[in-house]
Amino acid sequence: MVDQRAKFTQGSLFSHISVMSLTASVGLMAVFLVDFVDMIFISMLGKAELAAAVGYAGAILFFTTSFGIGMAIAAGALVARALGAGEAEEARRRATNSLIYGVIFGALFAIVVWFNLTFLAGLLGASGETLDLAVGYLRIIVPSLPFLMIGMIGGAILRAHGDARRAMMATIWGGIVNAMLDPILIFGLDLELTGAALASVCARLVIAGAALVPLIRHYDGFDRPTRQSLGVDVRPILAIAIPAILTQIATPIGQAYVTRTMAEFGEEAVAGMAIVARITPVGFGIIFALSGAIGPIIGQNAGAGLSDRVKAAFRDGLLFAGIVVVVVSALFFLSRPLLVSLFDLDGMALTVVFLFAGPLSLMFFFNGVIFVANAAFNNLGHPFYSTIVNWGRHTAGTIPFVIVGASLYGAPGVLIGQYLGGAIFAILAYVLARWVIARQTEQVEAEPFARQARLFSLFHHRR
Repeated sequence: MVDQRAKFTQGSLFSHISVMSLTASVGLMAVFLVDFVDMIFISMLGKAELAAAVGYAGAILFFTTSFGIGMAIAAGALVARALGAGEAEEARRRATNSLIYGVIFGALFAIVVWFNLTFLAGLLGASGETLDLAVGYLRIIVPSLPFLMIGMIGGAILRAHGDARRAMMATIWGGIVNAMLDPILIFGLDLELTGAALASVCARLVIAGAALVPLIRHYDGFDRPTRQSLGVDVRPILAIAIPAILTQIATPIGQAYVTRTMAEFGEEAVAGMAIVARITPVGFGIIFALSGAIGPIIGQNAGAGLSDRVKAAFRDGLLFAGIVVVVVSALFFLSRPLLVSLFDLDGMALTVVFLFAGPLSLMFFFNGVIFVANAAFNNLGHPFYSTIVNWGRHTAGTIPFVIVGASLYGAPGVLIGQYLGGAIFAILAYVLARWVIARQTEQVEAEPFARQARLFSLFHHRR
């Protein structure tokens, strides 16, 4: 059995953030890299409508995945804080109940989405053959959402224990299975999009199994669920999960508006945006992993009452994000010729991809600021602040900026407007997170005095 002490309450915070983010990102990028390869294979089929269909389907899959991310955030935050407070039994109980609720809610959500796929894809601007292709692709993948929930929640619990390596390996195994099946199903059996969808479903099954096994084997990670324990934990789980889910769902809703606006400029523009959507997580997987990586670090130190380390973790998270974005943006710029050859880029698709693989990718730092701020909100007891920031960023920070950008610069202006609006809300998130951390520090410092006052009052009353 592995030692279950809170490992993030000691040692270098920047080192913890780096190790957790890098290991988590390797797992994420294994999956994202397979999506990237999917797009290469689909582009090789020479049909623009297939690439566009993947773009529309990707926006809806992002929507369903966001539901899983919200439940994983709740599980990770609750388990990390329990471990930081030295409550291993409570951590195990909350891990069990978070997983059970995640599977139940994920199944219900998948049913609702599955029966409305044509409507949802149509809202994004898909029509004709592209609409049929996107819906057919999604009908295969969406029912596997409960298995994705198991993998995501299991990975979050592993990271709460500080075991980023095993969380990473779960997604790596899924990525390997997907990569092996893609060419067989897409080309060998000539299944095209259907083959890509089936490969993704198999990968989700593998990720779920690979996340559960180490929790059971190394952490005695689950209790036998009871009606009483499920009743005890439903409120704290939902108190974080509901705002976290709402927070995450804001992103695909904002992206859906961007996709619909881009569709006005033709399928080439949508295909270019779909390629950007695939290369972004491959390049910035470390930034996507940062929120999940820094959350347990903040949570354990908050649970242990170490407010100075909470402040330092927030600062080091932003520093880490800045370093990563500069390096990755330079690599994107240098890889432009490779992107042209891989995706046979020309016309508007070339313009959109080159815009991102250049100066615009530097703006991704502001996404990193929002990710770090949201981790602070979720782990310091203010999950609805994440909801406010994300919904503001993907409504007021997206729609008017995209409208103006599209009217001034066409398809490239859609991306420019999206990133400018995001930068404004990142600054607001930073200010709000600093205020939340300062309040948490004041509460920690005031607690010993409050305890002494209670003891004095009790003593005086007895006299």
